[in-house]
Amino acid sequence: MTNRDERTTTLRWIRAWLIFFIVALVVSGVTAFPLETELRWGSDLLRATPIPQLAPEFMAWIDRIRDALIATNDDYPFLAYGTDWLAFAHLVIAIAFIGPLRDPVRNIWIIQWGMICCVAVIPLALIAGTVRGIPFGWMLIDMSFGIIGIIPLLIVHRLIRTLERLDATAAAHS
Repeated sequence: MTNRDERTTTLRWIRAWLIFFIVALVVSGVTAFPLETELRWGSDLLRATPIPQLAPEFMAWIDRIRDALIATNDDYPFLAYGTDWLAFAHLVIAIAFIGPLRDPVRNIWIIQWGMICCVAVIPLALIAGTVRGIPFGWMLIDMSFGIIGIIPLLIVHRLIRTLERLDATAAAHS
């Protein structure tokens, strides 16, 4: 494989992983808008499975969240504006990754920033979750977003470093 072919393949992989990451951010952001509807559907769906018998504490937690969200939205609908901003933040963060999609080497700092953000999810979940009375199992789920999110970014970071080396080799031979 020539240097040019390897560069093209590496760039394709970088872009594929970045598109996956951007889509994941957009989906997670958009799903923050209809939380009450999602929780109603989710609770109904879970009740149609053996989960209430297998994991009654989990089911009770889901129903508690659903009921709290319904009550809050009925009495204080303006509080949902906070999750609207959460959704917006996901969309804006996704937009930031267009930079590395266009020019990965020049914009590697965005990948590094994303990895820092993924790591920062863990102390945030532990501290804020504890303060807010969130069950530890749920905090683990929240932390998993940072752990899972960092995986494609680590892969992209490694691929960008490979692309840098390929570009340096090509420049040295020019």
